[in-house]
Amino acid sequence: MSTAKMNPVLLDHSRDMRHAMTKQECRLWFDFLKALPQTVRRQKVFGSYIVDFYIASKKLAIELDGSQHYEDSGKNYDERRDAYLKSLGLTVLRYANSDVDYNFRGVCEDILQHLESE
Repeated sequence: MSTAKMNPVLLDHSRDMRHAMTKQECRLWFDFLKALPQTVRRQKVFGSYIVDFYIASKKLAIELDGSQHYEDSGKNYDERRDAYLKSLGLTVLRYANSDVDYNFRGVCEDILQHLESE
């Protein structure tokens, strides 16, 4: 999708989100993703959605989920969003913020396994 066709409000919002990452997004970015040999984009816009991290060479979206994702409205939104992203041929990995806090190594190993298997 070309930048010219993207919603300018979402583009501005994604830019703002890159400067206001959550504690868990910062940790995953600075302590792992930034050092990968693949290019990783932060807050990438796809249609009406923004993914936390995206690795284009692997068509891999990585999402970190806070508590709102476990409420019914959040679950429903995520199902629609994931279906849309999958329709674009993307693989979506989801991790709870608590996984980043308490099982950081496991999250990183799981991402590496997906990068190696794709």
